[in-house]
Amino acid sequence: MFQIKTILPKVNFVNFFGHLNLPSPITQINSPLLIEKQIQLFIKRDELIHPVIQGNKWRKLKYNILDAQKNNQQTLLSFGGAYSNHLHALAAIGKQLNLKTIGIIRGEAPQPLNPCLQDIKNWGMQLKFIKRIDYKQKNNTHFINHLKQEFGDFYLIPEGGNNAAGKKGCAELLTELNEHYDIICCEVGSGTMLSALIENNTNSLTRFLGFCVMKNKQLDDEIKNCLSADVAEWEINHDYHFGGFAKTTTELNDFIKRFKQKNNIQLEPVYSGKMLWGILDLIKKNAFKPGSRILAIHGGGLQGLRGFE
Repeated sequence: MFQIKTILPKVNFVNFFGHLNLPSPITQINSPLLIEKQIQLFIKRDELIHPVIQGNKWRKLKYNILDAQKNNQQTLLSFGGAYSNHLHALAAIGKQLNLKTIGIIRGEAPQPLNPCLQDIKNWGMQLKFIKRIDYKQKNNTHFINHLKQEFGDFYLIPEGGNNAAGKKGCAELLTELNEHYDIICCEVGSGTMLSALIENNTNSLTRFLGFCVMKNKQLDDEIKNCLSADVAEWEINHDYHFGGFAKTTTELNDFIKRFKQKNNIQLEPVYSGKMLWGILDLIKKNAFKPGSRILAIHGGGLQGLRGFE
């Protein structure tokens, strides 16, 4: 059974950086398929940044936390579902930095609480469950003001950390790359990581490929509308969501197990498993030119594995 660290020591923000494995390492994957197709595949191991606050969740939260501290704000509020990696990471940061955290949860409270919600409750996050129809108002000013009347003043972090501060943190990943990659791949949920990479790319020979993990054909237009006119070549693949967000199959679960056995890299079925399945399937179908160097960004979120065991 997959387990995570749940006892988190209190530290100040400066010392907290000393607990992070940055820049995250890059691992090359070796297989007969890659040799046959003359493809080099690498994985940016963001799941190793921190035992709990890992992957793009740390990158999205970094500058939000710094901005909150700059404004002397000790209360952080954000949104997410019952298995939210984002809220899980936020609660862990709040616990370690002695910040008050509030999570607005989509849907009714499960009984008993799932492992993700139990963690964030144990770490001190105040939970408020709201109806799904009300959750759709999360970006409405009137709704936010109502929350301030209920909880007092707070620093608002959008769902998934999808704001300018979140993108700034994600963009730093590009500065950690010392070699050229023809294609950089990432999982796509909110689109924060993909849009940050596109907007901050400085290598005209690199293109970006996102793997959408849910049924959301509108995502392409949403990202287009937030990008500047002169951007890198990019696309989103919608063929590997396996039925929708957090949906999986026996085949995908077996693939994740085999990948761990062969490469000693843990994937999960919500994000990274779908992306790596998609990349390898496209390689089989000759979607990439021989000689291509592909970098896949592991987005972390391994705590979500507990919801599938």
